[in-house]
Amino acid sequence: MTASVEFRGLRREFGKTVALDGLDLHIAPGEFIALLGPSGCGKTTALRCVAGFERPDSGAVLVDGKDITNVPANKRDAGMVFQSYSLFPNLNARDNVAFGLRVRKVPVAARRKKADELLELVGLPTHADRYPHQLSGGQQQRVALARALALEPRVLLLDEPLSALDAKVRVALREEIRRLQLDLGITTIFVTHDQEEALSVADRVAVLRAGRLEQIGSPAEVYDRPATPFVAEFVGTMNHLAGHVSGDQVTVLGQLLPVDGPVPADPSVDVLIRPEAVRIAPAADGAGEVVAASFRGASVRLRLAVAGGEVLADVPGHEAAGLGPGTRVAVSLVERPVLVAARTVTVPAPVVTTDAV
Repeated sequence: MTASVEFRGLRREFGKTVALDGLDLHIAPGEFIALLGPSGCGKTTALRCVAGFERPDSGAVLVDGKDITNVPANKRDAGMVFQSYSLFPNLNARDNVAFGLRVRKVPVAARRKKADELLELVGLPTHADRYPHQLSGGQQQRVALARALALEPRVLLLDEPLSALDAKVRVALREEIRRLQLDLGITTIFVTHDQEEALSVADRVAVLRAGRLEQIGSPAEVYDRPATPFVAEFVGTMNHLAGHVSGDQVTVLGQLLPVDGPVPADPSVDVLIRPEAVRIAPAADGAGEVVAASFRGASVRLRLAVAGGEVLADVPGHEAAGLGPGTRVAVSLVERPVLVAARTVTVPAPVVTTDAV
């Protein structure tokens, strides 16, 4: 039931707009890949090239090593779930799920049995006779998912399937999709612009930018070791702190940290630091000051004023007590490799100290 999928040098243009610019990507059988990126980066175009709804101008789409670039959409072994559900309003849930089987002239009893099995699989065994307008958004999307699975596709394509749902339903359904994918072992390509979604469900995350692959790796790799400043900025929140490079190290907030990745020619750089890599401690003579605090559930995000600007710090909720606006704090950084990027404004080199500031 599973299959490998490969994008080989895919290029697709719409007038003067380049949607895909030589995209190369290999997806292993049974793998769950998230295509992540901003609007217009080419992720949906790539998905539609697999489905057969778009033809690349050059390059190829291969499934299990076979070139399917010119195979009609209805001849491909792929099931697609759209953002807008696309259910037939005049058919009940059972008949929506069974529609593809009906087109293939599967006998009534067999397709009814299959549809009921799939509705049970997606958690809707009692909703078979309800019409789309009688279902919530989350329920409609479950029906759409069951319909995509009805023909037992070798590849499941999900085009922003959760973006129209409210936050709580979105979280529940993405966990359900992942459970089904693991149970069925089906190769799945999931398109999203939501980095939390991508990191929470995928085996690997492919970050796209302007039709090209910027980085691919496990969720932990993409988050903890972004390959480029673009990935670092897009996947999570980043502080930009003034730093000064010397060799393969950079001085930032009075600390010397190793540099991860290329170093700009100008030694005055932006140092990219995640909020959770900022450590703080109350200190009457500290060089930082809490400006604002934002409750985020298990953690609190603090906005701190430091020499030369501001920095965001995420601290566990139980450590945030007493750290209200105006509190003086010492600020330090977790000692691990950091990305640096060229600055648009030159800043003076900070002085190296051994103390946290």
